[in-house]
Amino acid sequence: MYLNCHSYYSLRYGTFSEIELLELAKKNDVQSLALTDINNTSACLNFIRKAKDYDIKPVVGIDFRNGNKQVYVGIAKNNEGFKELNSFLSHHSENKIQLPELAPPFENCYIIYPFEHVLQLEKTDFSDNEFIGVSIEELRKLRFSRLKNLERKLVVLQTVTIRGKKDFNAHRLLRAIDKNTLLSKLDKSEECKLADKMISLEGIHEAFADFPNIIENTNRILNSCHIEFGFGEHRVSQNLRLYTDSVEQDYELLEKLCYDNLHKRYSSPDEKVLNRLKTELDTIKSLDFVAFFLINYDIVSYANSKGYFHVGRGSGANSIVAYIIGITDVDPIELDLYFERFINPFRASPPDFDIDFSWKDRDDVTDYIFRRFPHTALLATYNTFKYRAVVRELGKVFGLPKEEIDKLSKGNYAISQLDDISQLVLRYGKLIEGFPNHLSVHSAGVLILDRPIHYYSATDMPPKGFPTVQFDMIIAEDVGVFKFDILGQRGLAKIKDALDIIAENRPEVPPIDITNVEAFKKDKNINDLLKSGGAIGAYYVESPAMRGLMQQLQTQDYIGLVAASSIIRPGVSGSGMKEEFIKRHRYPENRKNAHPILMQIMPETYGVMVYQEDVLKVANQFADLSLGEADVLRRGMSGKFRSRQEFVAVEEKFISNCRKKGFTDELIFEVWNQIKSFAGYAFAKGHSASYAVESYQSLYLKCYFPLEFMTAVLNNGGGFYSVEHYLHEAQKQGATIFAPCINNSEHPNRLIGTSIYLGFGHLKNLEHYTVQRLLTERQWHGDYSSLDDFIDRVTISIEQLTILIRIDAFRFTKQTKTELLWQAIFKLNADGAKSQQAKLFKIQHKAFKLPKLNSNWIENAYDEMELLGFPLCNYFNLVNGEMANGILASEMKNHINKEVLIYGSLVTTRFNKTSQGKLMRLSTFIDHNGDYFDAVHFTDVVEKYPVNGLGVYACYGRITDRFDFYSMNVVWSRKMGILKDPRNN
Repeated sequence: MYLNCHSYYSLRYGTFSEIELLELAKKNDVQSLALTDINNTSACLNFIRKAKDYDIKPVVGIDFRNGNKQVYVGIAKNNEGFKELNSFLSHHSENKIQLPELAPPFENCYIIYPFEHVLQLEKTDFSDNEFIGVSIEELRKLRFSRLKNLERKLVVLQTVTIRGKKDFNAHRLLRAIDKNTLLSKLDKSEECKLADKMISLEGIHEAFADFPNIIENTNRILNSCHIEFGFGEHRVSQNLRLYTDSVEQDYELLEKLCYDNLHKRYSSPDEKVLNRLKTELDTIKSLDFVAFFLINYDIVSYANSKGYFHVGRGSGANSIVAYIIGITDVDPIELDLYFERFINPFRASPPDFDIDFSWKDRDDVTDYIFRRFPHTALLATYNTFKYRAVVRELGKVFGLPKEEIDKLSKGNYAISQLDDISQLVLRYGKLIEGFPNHLSVHSAGVLILDRPIHYYSATDMPPKGFPTVQFDMIIAEDVGVFKFDILGQRGLAKIKDALDIIAENRPEVPPIDITNVEAFKKDKNINDLLKSGGAIGAYYVESPAMRGLMQQLQTQDYIGLVAASSIIRPGVSGSGMKEEFIKRHRYPENRKNAHPILMQIMPETYGVMVYQEDVLKVANQFADLSLGEADVLRRGMSGKFRSRQEFVAVEEKFISNCRKKGFTDELIFEVWNQIKSFAGYAFAKGHSASYAVESYQSLYLKCYFPLEFMTAVLNNGGGFYSVEHYLHEAQKQGATIFAPCINNSEHPNRLIGTSIYLGFGHLKNLEHYTVQRLLTERQWHGDYSSLDDFIDRVTISIEQLTILIRIDAFRFTKQTKTELLWQAIFKLNADGAKSQQAKLFKIQHKAFKLPKLNSNWIENAYDEMELLGFPLCNYFNLVNGEMANGILASEMKNHINKEVLIYGSLVTTRFNKTSQGKLMRLSTFIDHNGDYFDAVHFTDVVEKYPVNGLGVYACYGRITDRFDFYSMNVVWSRKMGILKDPRNN
């Protein structure tokens, strides 16, 4: 009886989930109903999937509205009808076109016009698929309307949006949030009606007792609708199934690509390689994943043709086929990568290929995919209402003062001291928390399907400019829609830009083969950067935690870096096995602590679970689970499941099997807890190896072309550290850093010889058009010879020119900044007004006689801090006060377990939580010599001695030694004052 039901995917309108809608229907003995969210189909697939659990027949459609005005409800007769509705909605939403008052002709849909809307339209002619919807409230009007004579066209349109008063209140709050208005000013037309709720079938029949034809018509519509998708074990892949014209041609192409490219990867392939290749090809063919590989190959081939770098990672990096045809650069034979983690006969979904491109190239690759394959869209994700954010929104809706909203949002209150309004905010905040707020774009997911996208969902057009479906990856996988992960990262852009800078700055250097990673892995100088912590700027290995770990492990080879990439993840650390791995790695006598069976299963990692594959190995070989069951375990722990039932069954079997094998409960639960604590966080080994390949490429450049590499790092948004710190690192490598210069600088940073000229992009308040004008003029007509020459050639306001002068961009004139500022003020109108028209004749500038106006380096430092965000001088030079009795970072090893004082310039700091949930702080400093030291501020000092921004700190604490990596447990710290700006004296 219900042809118009909303879930909370009627965004900022509906008040409960599609599952709660089914529960409501079951409670009211409703056996069939239609989910018709407002201009949205996000919940449709899951509604269809879950309906059978409630023994309810699902029908889906769309409540078409312009704003809050309902124009008609579309109901899909079948899957083709669902596609028609989705296509119609998508055309209007993507192009931001209002919906027409009259629906177009649909072949496989029913259109239901609201009773009141029909009266307004004065519509009298109705197609076979068009009906008039009447609610219980509207029956009184129907009795006196000419429309009652259209007996075969009348159906029940009892809208369901709320369940009761509480939902209605939540609905009104959502509408006020959506309209950004006070609740008291919310227009009634924006609200649903209190009557928009579900009543029992008996109640519906009673209400329409005088109009049995309406009940019959409604039943006829519901009974004629049938929509089906395969879910779970009944699903089949909906991805593009053929790359060529047939399955046979696809396989022949994949096989040919493998054998044509085999010798590029393996100069003399042995039996092991050939057997692995044959096994993989057979498995890929039998599981019907051939097209999936060919599509990924196509994408990578396009990138290669454009000169774009890529990294193929994810579990697909375990594949020798992917390695041979160039999707990945990880050799699974060298690393003994577990084939079954990548693909196995139990796996219903294709393997994961996460393909990274430069952040500069990713959009073009995505555009190519959309041009190359017809049925393509981006995957969505749901942004939900977070509690603190929704409390702020509700506070505004109720008109609370900002101070009260801040208090409620931060939790700084006692319930007993709150008034009724504030308590309402908190109560409804809890209710609305977790509701979908708006649709967003998945960070990487691209869908390439066999049938039109609208067969599954309507699409929106977000700012990225590519059609995006309205469902997320969980329901996508459930229905057999598997995403291709196309990601953007800055590490690859740094490598590509570094090569370009080398070619420009060092033309004598022969072309560099950055893909020659095998040579890089064996280079002692590169490996020394790892174990010494000298990897600043290098992708994935530069963070303080990673650099510290590699020093503890004394990482000096590729295999060690692969392990470190996974050990650093929260799961391994949280399980306590990171510490155990380091012990067994550094001190072989500790390897006897490993259980013999675990040591036998994982000899490379000394019996410690480090990679996701280890979960599979242990589950399969230790607990005798099948590979399919082991994969359920891995996926369950990574959160990729909808129901815990299957996972719990595997957990019980794990424990039961181990007991049958005679293992003690102590051992069983020790191993189980290790799995449980880290499986969701650990990397696949191939994933770690992919990162390690890119790290080695970065490390090669850092080792042999440090200035070009650091310039590229700066030009691509840096990384873990601040711009200031990367400049410090460049100085350590021999660079001289110069402030922006109107004759030598570009928008990005520019390397000339060993000099890095900071780019105009660093100047916070310098307008883009100012930079564009001065660079274009310089490019066309050469360098500027003086301030007068610059003023003649570039249209600029006094405010913008002042920024350039204060940063010393005219230092080539040999005049002080103060003198230049006075000249600029005299020579430009103070209000900045200046004609945009080029002058026909060069004006003669007046020469002003100015007194001697000096400036000093401290003034420069303050100008730099204001305009760039940091000084170009060393912070230690700015300290106002004596720095005595301190030691250097290099001397920490001589003071283990002793309390010492070190003066350090802050590099980075972050909070962490202890196991008790208390805050602690982890900081990294550099000493006067530029050497690093790390400091831990435990909970007893973290608030007492705060860290307030960049600068030099006196750090007093106890020196600790963890596997020859030295750090400080801070007892107290104090930020040192700096010299005053002499202009303010």
